[in-house]
Amino acid sequence: MNIAMLHYSVPPIVGGVESVIAHHARLMSADGHSVRLIAARGEALPTGGCASEQIPLTIISLADSQHERVGKMKEQLDRGEATKDFESLRDELATQLQTALSGVDILIAHNVCSLNKNLALTAALQQLHAARKLPRLILWHHDLAWTTPRYQAELHDGHPWDLLRTDWGETTHVVVSELRRAELADLIKREPASIHVIPNGVDAARFYKLESQTQILLEQTHLLDAAPILLSSVRVTPRKNIELALHTLANLHKHFPQAALVITGPLGAHNADNRKYFETLTNLRAQLGLQGSAHFLAELINSFLPDEVIADFYRIADALFFPSREEGFGIPLIEAAFSRLPIFCADIPPLRELGINDATFFSPDEDPAKIADMLVEYFQSSSTARLSMRARSSFRWEAIYRQHIAPILD
Repeated sequence: MNIAMLHYSVPPIVGGVESVIAHHARLMSADGHSVRLIAARGEALPTGGCASEQIPLTIISLADSQHERVGKMKEQLDRGEATKDFESLRDELATQLQTALSGVDILIAHNVCSLNKNLALTAALQQLHAARKLPRLILWHHDLAWTTPRYQAELHDGHPWDLLRTDWGETTHVVVSELRRAELADLIKREPASIHVIPNGVDAARFYKLESQTQILLEQTHLLDAAPILLSSVRVTPRKNIELALHTLANLHKHFPQAALVITGPLGAHNADNRKYFETLTNLRAQLGLQGSAHFLAELINSFLPDEVIADFYRIADALFFPSREEGFGIPLIEAAFSRLPIFCADIPPLRELGINDATFFSPDEDPAKIADMLVEYFQSSSTARLSMRARSSFRWEAIYRQHIAPILD
């Protein structure tokens, strides 16, 4: 599908809306759509894939909120005067928009039909839309001039100011919060349910500064869609008691169906029986129905992971789960502490010495259901853990695109 995104400016111009547009454009491009940007200032965007691939930008200088002619026109409009300067700009913009939108299936206009930064651009869009000369139109409202006190002195009854509080018909409206939905519904006299709420998000890979290898592993496991994520940073060897982790995960699923476990280490290097142990674990995983939620990274990579990648998994996990029967020291507890992760671990002397009263302990032979109950109590009672899991599942850009944006494009 051919999609155009319109705003006054796009990156590298710095701004919240500009940042959102960049994320949207890359996600749509990655989903196979042909995307173009239309703005007065900015540059073509790298897709994030091949270095030579870019999302093109069509420059329309008069779309700028800072253009000299637009500024002069706005001074007149702010005084309540819609002059021939406004009409001339509107008509020029309509002509340029028609050319820029050739072959486009969907136009997504960000804020230009919500704010009075360039009302000639707003009016040009409305004129083309009324004449059925626009592609399918999605109006994406981040801010609303008519409900924002600081803009009130600049607004007046009548045309063109009323364009910002009128339902144009046959458009899809998107807002970024429930507050904006209530405001817009009241403003344009439309049922709130007909207005889509699509939040802004966070690029997890950039926020966490994830290594490229980490990103590949996360794509293979879909781990970021899980909640909670239990990390067992151990090698696959019998003394690590990984079977207890699998049974605990199975019980945890009764309360958290999306829970996951990730075992980061390879098979132990010095005992041939580790291969048999691994087969026992994968068979147990199948018996417990955990194929999609218990992840052995040893199945995806044949060597030790670099420390930087291991550190990434500590950053994305919700808790360290360390059920070992035997340890000489217990470095994962210290790594979890550096990562501010809650620790659930076996009550054996080296781990008790490290954790003292700051970890949650259980017997290596404990009933997995009881351990799962301990985990449930923590994840249900900790506001930090609850918000963290909700943010990851609902406010990652990939999740937002899959849950909200892709459906409105179909």
